[in-house]
Amino acid sequence: MSDQHPEATIRPMRPDDVETAERLSAEAFHELDLRMHPRSLAEPVIRPPERGAAWVRRTRHFLETDPEGCWVAEDATGMLGFATSYNREKLWCLATYAVRPALQGRGLGKPLLAAALHHGRGSLRGMLSSSSDPRAVRRYRLAGFTLHPQMYLHGTVDRTAIPVGTGEKVREGSAGDIDLMDSVDRLTRGAAHGPDHAVLLDAWRLLVSDTTTGAGYAYVGGGSVALLAATNRRTASRLLWTALADAGADDGGTASVPHVTAANHWAIDVGLAARLELRTEGYLGLRGMEPPTPYLHNGALL
Repeated sequence: MSDQHPEATIRPMRPDDVETAERLSAEAFHELDLRMHPRSLAEPVIRPPERGAAWVRRTRHFLETDPEGCWVAEDATGMLGFATSYNREKLWCLATYAVRPALQGRGLGKPLLAAALHHGRGSLRGMLSSSSDPRAVRRYRLAGFTLHPQMYLHGTVDRTAIPVGTGEKVREGSAGDIDLMDSVDRLTRGAAHGPDHAVLLDAWRLLVSDTTTGAGYAYVGGGSVALLAATNRRTASRLLWTALADAGADDGGTASVPHVTAANHWAIDVGLAARLELRTEGYLGLRGMEPPTPYLHNGALL
C-alpha cells in the first residue's frame, strides 16, 4: 500500500462540511475504540445521535471563532479526514483530528495537522488530548509535544465516603461567572476559555466555589466531570467531591472523572477515597507549558 494519497486536497473547512465530519469522526474513533479497548470492558458503541448533535454544535463554534484553524482533506470520493483547532489568547488547542480508518497511514494526517498547527504559529503554548493510538501519539511527538499519560476514574461512588458538608461552599453557576472562570483559567492553564464557556454552559451543569480562600468551577453532567479548574487543591477537591456526590444521587451511583494527569494527584486521592477504579487512557500533549493544576481538562475544549 502506498504511504501517500496524491489526489487528496487540503482545504479550509466549510459549514456544510460539519455533519460529514461528525460521522467521519464517529467512525474513526469507534474503530480506534474497537482496536484499543481492554477485553475486561464492555464492547464500545459508536457515538449516538444525541452526542453527535453536541459535536456538530461545538465544531460550528470553532468554525465561527477560528475558521483558519479548521481543515479538511478530500478527493473525488469526498471527505477523507479533518482537523479542527483554535487559539485562546496565547494558547493553541487541537480540538479534533481524524482520518477515515481505511486511509490511515497513507500520508493524509501529516498535512492536515500541519495546516492546523500553522493557525497556532503566533501562540506561546499548545495543548491537545490524544488517544492511545500509537500513530497519533507518534505524530504529536514529532510535532514537538511533550506527552503526559492520562488516567481516568470510573465506578460506583461509595456514598459513605462522601465528606460531611460536601457542597456547602459550592453553588450553581451561570454566564455571570464567566469573568471569574476566565481568571481561574489564566492561573491554571495560562489562557481563558473565553467564548468556549457559551458552548460548555449549553452542554453541562456548572458548579462554582468562590470563597475568601480560593475559587474554582466544574462542568458536570451524566455522572461525568467535563472540566474542572481551581486556584488551589482544597477548592478543586471540594468541587470534585460535590460532583461525585451529585453523580451518586442522579446517575445510579456511577461516576467518571477523565483526563487526570500525574500533576493532579489530588483528583486521584478523591476518586480512590470514593472507591472509584483508576485506569490509564491516552495522553495530554503540551508545548511550552507544564501540565495544568489543579485542573482536569476537557477532551476538545481543553
